[in-house]
Amino acid sequence: MTHPWHPIPGGISAPRGFLAAGVTAGLKASGKPDLSLLLAPEGAVCAGTFTTSVVRAACVDLCSERLAACGGHARAVLTNSGQANACTGDRGLIDSLRATQAVADRLGVAPEEVLICSTGVIGVPIPMGTLLAGLDPLVAALSPESGAAAATAILTTDLVAKQIALEADLGGRTVRIGGMAKGSGMIHPNMATMLGYLSCDAGVPAEVWQAMVRRAVDRSFNAITVDGDTSTNDTFLAFAAGELLGHEHFEALEAGLTAVSQHLAKAIARDGEGATCLIEVQAQGAADDAGARAIARTVCGSSLVKCAVHGRDPNWGRIVAAAGRAGVPFAADLVALWLGEHQLMAAGQPLAFDRAAASTYLQSDTVIIRLVLGDGPGTGVAWGCDLSAQYVRINADYTT
Repeated sequence: MTHPWHPIPGGISAPRGFLAAGVTAGLKASGKPDLSLLLAPEGAVCAGTFTTSVVRAACVDLCSERLAACGGHARAVLTNSGQANACTGDRGLIDSLRATQAVADRLGVAPEEVLICSTGVIGVPIPMGTLLAGLDPLVAALSPESGAAAATAILTTDLVAKQIALEADLGGRTVRIGGMAKGSGMIHPNMATMLGYLSCDAGVPAEVWQAMVRRAVDRSFNAITVDGDTSTNDTFLAFAAGELLGHEHFEALEAGLTAVSQHLAKAIARDGEGATCLIEVQAQGAADDAGARAIARTVCGSSLVKCAVHGRDPNWGRIVAAAGRAGVPFAADLVALWLGEHQLMAAGQPLAFDRAAASTYLQSDTVIIRLVLGDGPGTGVAWGCDLSAQYVRINADYTT
């Protein structure tokens, strides 16, 4: 890391004043943990980014509306796993309101300060009797040591929990940032990730925090793809609470936010359903950063590129073809391309390369594709994964 942040244990509840919990309430037939709660200190600000899909769960609108009404302040977020509670008609909102009111009553906070996220199968409502019965044990489990439990309770088809905490000295003061996320399939966010949460124990004005979070999201969750599908429930919520941080440290704080967000985003891409590797596409030489990120993400999202990587086939034509359809202009006769250390193109022309060695490189856990598009200042990175037969099997019988 080029910034002052270093990893510490604790995950989402590592920052001072934050409490987390995760329990098994019985929402999942599997018997795995399925109910999570994050509680922020009094006075916390919260920045949210949400799915751009016009088909969205009621909990997404409820979160967005409450943050707007409260001026970017919130205290808690409840997450149920197993049911997306999307496309469930009026019941979706009614159940979200019931759940947040019940949590607010137990925490002694205003219901408008409680947010809710749901994840699971679309069209399936929350079994409210089960959820409500799980709230007392959930609140009782709140602890600064329960970050891992909370991160586990938000999972669906994920194979691993995704969490991180970083710490830095900013002007003689220790600041911590924690995060957790879930996602494995239906990942092509146009705002954030499937579900993601961040905590920070530094005070930041709400409008400054929202701008920081938006930029961090653009460089992390908006730069990943697993399968090209954006969810109905995508939500990212970032809480900050504590002694006000001096503006001279805002740049360093944003570097920490970005580092946490990118760690979680890459973990989601690597845990893509059926994935055997992480794909990182580095694009440089574009006219601007936004264009470079768009090209990198298009390459990551190409089914043909993903299949070629899975088959360990160094088919560079698929990579440049994907770059060319990203909607970003560049000079094709300037393109250079690398797979790891293997250069396959220069000045828009193919080079002789060791195909067997390049194929062996594609067996790596992380495959790096680097594209130089010209001499512009724009750079961007995106992350994805390969596409395997296992992905098809997982999603062919997802509800059956």
